[in-house]
Amino acid sequence: MILPNFTKAGGLLPVIVQDFETGSVLMLAYMNEEAWRKTLETKKAHYWSRSRQKIWVKGETSGHTQDVVEVLIDCDEDTILLKVHQRGGAACHTGYRTCFYRKIDGNRCVIVEPRIFDPEEVYKK
Repeated sequence: MILPNFTKAGGLLPVIVQDFETGSVLMLAYMNEEAWRKTLETKKAHYWSRSRQKIWVKGETSGHTQDVVEVLIDCDEDTILLKVHQRGGAACHTGYRTCFYRKIDGNRCVIVEPRIFDPEEVYKK
């Protein structure tokens, strides 16, 4: 089995997350080897939180989980692509379906996606 090369980039590899049905890019996250193993074992997306310095399961707080359908590795074995079923409608912690909800239009930044949930309500921080 070909495995990602976690010795590159200090043990964290970028993960592109794509909606399995629409092909839209939902988010970019990072995995270490433990998150990789947990993702393959459970078919639920697990990532490494750089800010919290720990493994997290996507949706553990919000309920907006990602069921992994396909896992792909790039030619250099240092980038992972997950194709997922996004549960709960939103992948972004700010309440949008995708983390790429803003479009640069000349000198302006325009929100191009509707907000699905209010993060203040969901995360109650």
